[in-house]
Amino acid sequence: MLYRSERVSAAVSNQKHNPWGYLRGEWGVGISTGHPMTVRCRYVTDNAGPDETGQEQQDEPADGALQADEVGVGPHDLPWPIGEHFDPDLLAHGDRRNVIDRYRYWKMQAIRDDLDGRRFTVHLAVENWEHDFNIGTVVRNANAFGAAAVHIVGRRRWNRRGAMMTDRYQHVYYHPSIEDLLQWAAHEQLEVIGIDNLDGSVPLETVELPRSCVLIFGQEGPGLSEAAREACTRVCSIRMFGSTRSINAGVASGIALHTWVRTHALAPDGLPLDELPEI
Repeated sequence: MLYRSERVSAAVSNQKHNPWGYLRGEWGVGISTGHPMTVRCRYVTDNAGPDETGQEQQDEPADGALQADEVGVGPHDLPWPIGEHFDPDLLAHGDRRNVIDRYRYWKMQAIRDDLDGRRFTVHLAVENWEHDFNIGTVVRNANAFGAAAVHIVGRRRWNRRGAMMTDRYQHVYYHPSIEDLLQWAAHEQLEVIGIDNLDGSVPLETVELPRSCVLIFGQEGPGLSEAAREACTRVCSIRMFGSTRSINAGVASGIALHTWVRTHALAPDGLPLDELPEI
């Protein structure tokens, strides 16, 4: 049995063969992909375009690599390592990107392909009706914890700077409405679970999240919309002990993902499953 064999959803596993996968098409325009139905949403690649401020995103400031001796590695010594996944330009000039050491000097597409073989079957969704500035953190958390994809519901732009360039390696999809997200989730047989501190919600600390699911978070301020609440099979809350009445989606997504990881991605002794021998 391979511990990783169940971790990539159908939507993500198709990426190597079809970069647009199952989810593609501009707003409101269905494009047939051979599946019994088509969801109206668009897959975002390589973080193209300016962020919400209208300024182009720059690699160095976003990665925090302001000085060569602070972050990353310099030019690789000769002889260079051999492999199609290595980027000659990075080998020659150094790699200051926000990536773990395993991916130093790797091409961007090679990193994405490798991650696609390691992603889990948990998805994140977040409503974006009013310019939520926390979505970048949601994307960064999804990348850090190996989530299959992030689904942004709504037509507003979002601040990519908060993602710290991780959106280049993370599958991000847009859905124009909750209904479209639900249609996709139903096709993928994924349970949709809300994360919000609502009356009647179940404390997250007391439940076991399913291995394959979509965790959906509401807009900063109002929280989950009424349509989203009605769509969820259940809503889980994050217990707090201070004076604040809420935490933002960026913080909540990290807590919820770590809860999922503790159940499905760690062995009893606390080691990540991918570090255990295959059986």
